[in-house]
Amino acid sequence: MPENNALARQFTLPSLMRFALPNIIMMVFLSMYTIVDGMFISRYVGTLALSAVNMTYPLNCLEMALGIMLASGGSAIIARQLGEGEEDKARHNFSFLITVSVAVSLVFLLAGVFTLDPIISALGASKAQFDLCRIYARILLLFSPAFFLQTAFQTLFITAGRPGLGLAATVGGGLTNIVLDYVFIARLHWGIAGAAIATGLGYLVPAVVGLIFFSCNRRGTLFFVRPRADGRMLLFACANGSSEMVTNIANAITTYLFNLIFLHYWGEDGVASITIVLYFQFVFTAVFFGFSMGVAPVFSYKYGAQDAPQLRRLFRYCIGFVLLCSVFCTVLSLLVIRPCLALFTATDSRVFAITIEGFPIYAVSFLFMGVSIFASSLFTAFSDGRVSAIISFTRTLVFLVGMLLLFPFLLGEIGVWLAVPAAELLGIAVSICYLVRLRGVYHYGAANE
Repeated sequence: MPENNALARQFTLPSLMRFALPNIIMMVFLSMYTIVDGMFISRYVGTLALSAVNMTYPLNCLEMALGIMLASGGSAIIARQLGEGEEDKARHNFSFLITVSVAVSLVFLLAGVFTLDPIISALGASKAQFDLCRIYARILLLFSPAFFLQTAFQTLFITAGRPGLGLAATVGGGLTNIVLDYVFIARLHWGIAGAAIATGLGYLVPAVVGLIFFSCNRRGTLFFVRPRADGRMLLFACANGSSEMVTNIANAITTYLFNLIFLHYWGEDGVASITIVLYFQFVFTAVFFGFSMGVAPVFSYKYGAQDAPQLRRLFRYCIGFVLLCSVFCTVLSLLVIRPCLALFTATDSRVFAITIEGFPIYAVSFLFMGVSIFASSLFTAFSDGRVSAIISFTRTLVFLVGMLLLFPFLLGEIGVWLAVPAAELLGIAVSICYLVRLRGVYHYGAANE
């Protein structure tokens, strides 16, 4: 298949899985090296430092929200334009979106230099956590341009038909991070600052690879050209990617609430516990996000080409995969929680006891979230940002925030753990409603619909 026609093939289940697999591995690997960060911090610096990292996580979510909004919303537009044969227009839009991403990243960099202390106070850090939060957040915000470029290129490598290169760049960044974690934290004893520097340098690897590839590969589908400002396209990309933005803003808000609630019930040990639980969630949701992001450009291209039979087959393949993975991830998480938790903290610690008590309840949510993640990504691929945003907004913000505020009030400590499964159950109901309702509009339903 020619390099510039990678999305035009007729996909079978094996070829679709081969196309999506690099992105699944990439997302799982990204989550794994975040977890390795946590292991080094917890073991060599302490669980207080681990809790401080989670207190600053809403900042990372906000960066991710804007980066993914531009990347995913823009990717759907670019992939559709490629399917319609408008390659020159796609390249100009691609170059403009990368320019905008860099500009937005500079705002975060300046925030890290000039306004960090009030931000950390607003995030609810305790006196014991404050200095650690300041050190970690300031260093990471200095690497904001690399973070935004990494986020953009992870999606746009797929749109360019080069998911394998995106995987290689991400693995390179992850290995860099892990090796430097060992050097900076375990050997040089730089503490939480070493963890932040290692993470930032890990961001640089895929950022630099993407800049080089899209600058030099002039024979491929996408490459840099002189940016041409297009405000209408940018607004449409932002609207189309709003569901992904909502998901990450919701992550910031819910992490903030988790931190305050766990701090209230269990102190800093509770914050360390929910940090570890969220690390586990990163791994299992990474499979769903990786698959959904991996197949989204295929749906966009086929929709642009009006290939209804292929859309129907693709949808059946994807739903089957997501349902199978939902069951597998739930069972696997319950089997591995004890030995994996022991990598973070001693088995006789309070953090271990808090986590083991609540995780089996929390893990039920893995049964439901995969369908909602796929549904939101699917409608983004169809450039239906409104439906995609509704699915994400209700699932990750309305339902989850509502359950986090209601269940602990009614049920106490067990209500904290029940909130996420309840929210995901409501979320999958909304997703199924839209998937059924719009199956004829986007031609992934039965041929006679």
